[in-house]
Amino acid sequence: MANIKSQKKRNRQTITRYAHNKALRSELKTREKAVLDAVEAGDSAKAEEMLREAQQRIDMAASKGVLHANTAARRKSRLTRRVRSTVA
Repeated sequence: MANIKSQKKRNRQTITRYAHNKALRSELKTREKAVLDAVEAGDSAKAEEMLREAQQRIDMAASKGVLHANTAARRKSRLTRRVRSTVA
């Protein structure tokens, strides 16, 4: 257990940030799953719409530091490739 006041504050901040980041990562997974479900259903219009929303959220997570930039790019690329394969 920390004895120093500043370290106690850092510990509280870490807990708050962890919860926030975990919620964002969970939302990303949900949005990616929605895209994949639309692809599986064969609904290309809905898949395109869901893809746009997912890409925006992935970019936001990368800009906030929740995801590494390369991880964000890889996820967007994989989702786009899946959507494009059903549209074509």
